[in-house]
Amino acid sequence: MMKTSRIRRFSFLLLSGIATFALARDARAEHVAREQDIVNLRLGQRIRVDDGTCPAGQVKEVSGAKMTPTGILASKKCIQRLGIKKK
Repeated sequence: MMKTSRIRRFSFLLLSGIATFALARDARAEHVAREQDIVNLRLGQRIRVDDGTCPAGQVKEVSGAKMTPTGILASKKCIQRLGIKKK
């Protein structure tokens, strides 16, 4: 009986860790150079676009904001750039 509960507990912790990793991996933002490079934007997905349209120290963030009958409506805003600019 004691061995079974340990196995269940380990299985639960392992599955929880895998689920957390999968969710965290999808939550991070992708980076592209042009807005035209964005294909198949999903609801809630965030993509950072470094095309020089935002003020210095900021980058454009395009996110799938709303579901419409024709597809996903994109929302665009300038956000603070985090980290060093990569080429």
